Amino acid sequence: MYWFKINRSVNITIMKSIHYQFFVCIIFLGFISVGNGQNLLLKQTNESGVYRKGQKIQVALFSKDPGKDSIEIKILRNFGLQYSKNKIRYVGDSLVIFEEVSDKPGSIIIELSTKSETTSIGLIVDPENFKPVTTRPKDFDKFWNNEKAALRSLPMKVKAVEVASKETGYRCFDMEINCTGSKPARGYFAKPDSAKAKTLPIVVYFHAAGVNPNWARSEPGNAIRYATMGKGALSFDLNAHGMLNGQPDEYYNLLNDGELKDYPKQGLDNKQKIYFRGMYLRIIRTLEFLTNQPEWDRNRILVIGESQGGGQALAAAGLDHRVSAVVATVPAMCDWGGFLVERKDSWPYPYASNYDKYQILNILPYFDVVHLLKGSKAKLVVEIGLIDQSCLSTAIYAAINQAKGPKIIFNVPYRAHHLTQESYGRCGRIVLTNQKIVLY
Repeated sequence: MYWFKINRSVNITIMKSIHYQFFVCIIFLGFISVGNGQNLLLKQTNESGVYRKGQKIQVALFSKDPGKDSIEIKILRNFGLQYSKNKIRYVGDSLVIFEEVSDKPGSIIIELSTKSETTSIGLIVDPENFKPVTTRPKDFDKFWNNEKAALRSLPMKVKAVEVASKETGYRCFDMEINCTGSKPARGYFAKPDSAKAKTLPIVVYFHAAGVNPNWARSEPGNAIRYATMGKGALSFDLNAHGMLNGQPDEYYNLLNDGELKDYPKQGLDNKQKIYFRGMYLRIIRTLEFLTNQPEWDRNRILVIGESQGGGQALAAAGLDHRVSAVVATVPAMCDWGGFLVERKDSWPYPYASNYDKYQILNILPYFDVVHLLKGSKAKLVVEIGLIDQSCLSTAIYAAINQAKGPKIIFNVPYRAHHLTQESYGRCGRIVLTNQKIVLY
């Protein structure tokens, strides 16, 4: 069995069948109602937080110790900048604080706060009907086909320096692969040293946003860990920025304060200079390298990531339709342009930058995951936080609704973008059973 741990809340098991298919099976263990020390508790009609148009929504407040403090209620609709606010006094065992029947797709976040405590719950209505805010450019495919053709025409040059592996029978390499973007693709590549031809899947791991934090850097351990799962894999831990691997902290701090400062907002008004062009070209080049390996089974490619890494994983599935499965946790870079419908942008909030909104509106759709993912047949496993105001549930749904393959979606009503100990306790965990959903 392959065990892939994505973060504290998600565990995915991938089993290999005789037909070299992915079998992914998940069961949600349920919510732990009240975290340690948590006094206020919100519950809703549908514990999943997902409703259909015309379905009654009811949210109730429960408290272990009502006390005398007034409770402030904020209701945020569709991640808009406007919200309603009210104050109540809580008495008794429970109190219905929100009730309605929605007639259109939308999202709602309800936040309660006292002098000493804040808690939130989220829900979404008719999510399968969310559509992209922006229009997919008519020459979208032509643009990316030209980018891929230019990349293919560049003779591949690979620098591979072997690094020590603590796992007997596995090799790991510090990799640099030339690319048509501003930086080469860099990361760590690991594989079994005695695998036969056409026997191994590919696994690519992408990183969350940042430059100098540890979580933004590629590590040999990540590549080796995925390479050793099950009967082995061709594993690549790709850093987002083409940074050198294994450097002192000063190197990454200088990048963070200089060349890569505010990198997601670089070049938003130019298709050739926008930062995401280079990021995506490095993804394509890495997949090109991996699919040229003789051990690849010509069938299975799994891409994994959280936040920015989740957005890269979804982008990979759109840019290379050979990608067969995606695990994306609270993915970013989905459905930019919220200002067009009076709501926030999803990370990295490009329309909140200093660029002219309507000028970059002609550029950003080429790099928005909502358009990249269109037509992908990869199987998607996606976790969505329904109170996440960085990677919005509405934006993620607009993106994954463009894909054609099967989807396993975990909507978590208490999950913000960063999984705190409190939200972790409330969310429970996702684990595996032997039920089977085929992921080729």
